[in-house]
Amino acid sequence: MKPDQILEEFKKSGALLKGHFILSSGLHSPNYLQCALSLQYPANAAKFGSVIAEYFTDSNIETVASPAIGGLVIGYAVAQTLNLRFIWTERQDGIMTLRRGFTVKEGERILVVEDVITTGGSTRECISALEDNYATVIAAASIIDRSNGMADVGVPRISLVSLDVPAYEPKNCPMCQSGDEAVKPGSRSTG
Repeated sequence: MKPDQILEEFKKSGALLKGHFILSSGLHSPNYLQCALSLQYPANAAKFGSVIAEYFTDSNIETVASPAIGGLVIGYAVAQTLNLRFIWTERQDGIMTLRRGFTVKEGERILVVEDVITTGGSTRECISALEDNYATVIAAASIIDRSNGMADVGVPRISLVSLDVPAYEPKNCPMCQSGDEAVKPGSRSTG
């Protein structure tokens, strides 16, 4: 799939939103990609997962991992395509960690998959949790890269779509300055 085809799927499913949003990073943006709305359709998850998997078919990856919640569906779809084990990290007391009995072997080669990367924070936290357990994270991937290639996660990474979407510190947000109310969509919202 080409980037414009992927964005078209996002538009058709209502996953490309316009307004005034508070991102999980705390930054504000006039655009929000609610991947869950696109990934609610298994055919989309399978298509996107298959395209990501194509980049890693000869990488000797042993496991696919994702940060919960955003990366779960696409990470599973990539693992299913590659016929690999899938695990995830999640926050416990504010710290990303392996839970639910998941373990990794020392040196286990892992691909970290996320739905959207903006700053790379969740991906870096996931990588850190895996490396703290002596795994070797060899690469990262996402459906959407909102940083337009600027986010550094510490390992090589790919994305299916790279966008230059404006994001502002709240004190510099033009939408806040014009009085528009910000909303916090996504998995970490309070409502």
